[in-house]
Amino acid sequence: MGARDVPSFSYEPLTPTAFLRRAAYVYSDRPAVVDGDREFTYAQFWSRSCRLAGALAGLGIERGDRVAALAPNSAALVEAHNGVPLAGAVLVPMNTRQKPGELSYILSHSGARALIYDESLGDNAHEAAAQTDHDVRLIQVGGDDDEYEALLDDADEHRVAVDELDLLSINYTSGTTGQPKGVMYSHRGAYLQALAMAFQAQMTTESVYLWTLPMFHCNGWCFTWGVSAAGALHLCLRAIDPEEIWRLIREHGVTHMSAAPTVLNMIANSDAAADGPAPRAIHVDTGGAPPSPALLSALADLNMQVTHLYGLTESYGPVMICQWQPEWSDLDADEQVELRSRQGVANVVGERPRVVDEHGEDVPADGETEGEIALRGNNVMLGYHDDEQQTDEATSSGWFRTGDVGVMHPNGYVELSDRKKDVIISGGENIASVEVEQTIETHDAVLEAAVVARPDEKWGEVPVAFVTLQEGKDLDADAVIAHVKERIANYKAPHEVHFGELPKTSTGKISKHVLRDRLADDG
Repeated sequence: MGARDVPSFSYEPLTPTAFLRRAAYVYSDRPAVVDGDREFTYAQFWSRSCRLAGALAGLGIERGDRVAALAPNSAALVEAHNGVPLAGAVLVPMNTRQKPGELSYILSHSGARALIYDESLGDNAHEAAAQTDHDVRLIQVGGDDDEYEALLDDADEHRVAVDELDLLSINYTSGTTGQPKGVMYSHRGAYLQALAMAFQAQMTTESVYLWTLPMFHCNGWCFTWGVSAAGALHLCLRAIDPEEIWRLIREHGVTHMSAAPTVLNMIANSDAAADGPAPRAIHVDTGGAPPSPALLSALADLNMQVTHLYGLTESYGPVMICQWQPEWSDLDADEQVELRSRQGVANVVGERPRVVDEHGEDVPADGETEGEIALRGNNVMLGYHDDEQQTDEATSSGWFRTGDVGVMHPNGYVELSDRKKDVIISGGENIASVEVEQTIETHDAVLEAAVVARPDEKWGEVPVAFVTLQEGKDLDADAVIAHVKERIANYKAPHEVHFGELPKTSTGKISKHVLRDRLADDG
């Protein structure tokens, strides 16, 4: 009998590495990974991942040990997403833009015994390891001191049996309100989420997935395994460069990619976009702030169809999808754009989300009454690593409370209003910063905008806008304010407008906490 009192012939623990194992014999000679001038077939990809597991075992890594990875989107990082769990170990992906002190905290908190790092990040890796409260075995990928390839060359293939509820990965939150929290994923959850992502994107063996999304972000929304489930191609992109993105789109016939709206803005406004639309239709998944109608329209002209997703680190990435209904295709363009900006419904493996009031009761499904989005299901985290208090606070109701504000439409689709901390309360009125941002972005001189609250003696809070202009365009604060007042209620218009480049996280989301800090520093 199996682990759950079922016959052994009818139970196999779910683990996302199973997708690569299958692809290795079903699609053995098909290209699996392209990383610059290096290319591996699925048979090679599987063998290398198994030999990485063997190499880790040879270094003394045992089931349950933590292995961190610090690398750009690359063959080694997608191999780590398979090789580390094949060793029975727990993968800890690390943000490549973080400083040594931040990386050291994650190494210490997770208890990582080893760190696989790209040679371009060697200084940060060594400094972080030196600051960590225990010994960390460093493994360099690339460069003159490449140990990674040598370890793989000398290792035998290896695979450890796991339970599907074993810990697979610890992904750390951005830590904008304190130290980052370690979000724990199971093998089962990642397996199901990977299937959901490949399914909603309608991936096939002919698909080419361009890695515009960092693999370290929620394990690349589980596409690190979902692409392999489809037998599709992992096309690695080591840094966001719009010109390079367009080159890869045209050279490799990209069909899928995922990115925050800010990255999509860069792609749509790149000089290379002027050469014409993508040669193959591209399914684009986006999250974070809702994409503006203007951006959705621009991408459609470039043969890119955007699907809006919603999720958090705590939900293995996207847990909701703006599922397109066939009858919506008969609506006019403006109505279609409005519908595409919604966060939507649960993905195919998720449970139906709720929007609840302060008492935990469902708000009316009228598309107007705001509440907090609450989640549960197989693609919600196991909890926060070594932090029972935070876990209990977020899940005490039996649902994970996201801290995000939204409405429930009559058709069951959720629409995000704003994150709680981004709702501006001015003179007793709630202002959704996303509404003001999208209004500003309808101006043809504006590339992107962010709106945050500034404390105000009279009004409590007032909105302040930070705006990046299109190259070669001019605009002043009065024009921005007038533009907003012509389109939405006057009280929603920004009281100040600052111009310049917006600070971004590694995933391309605007760092609003940095903007709030700027206002605080300015007094």
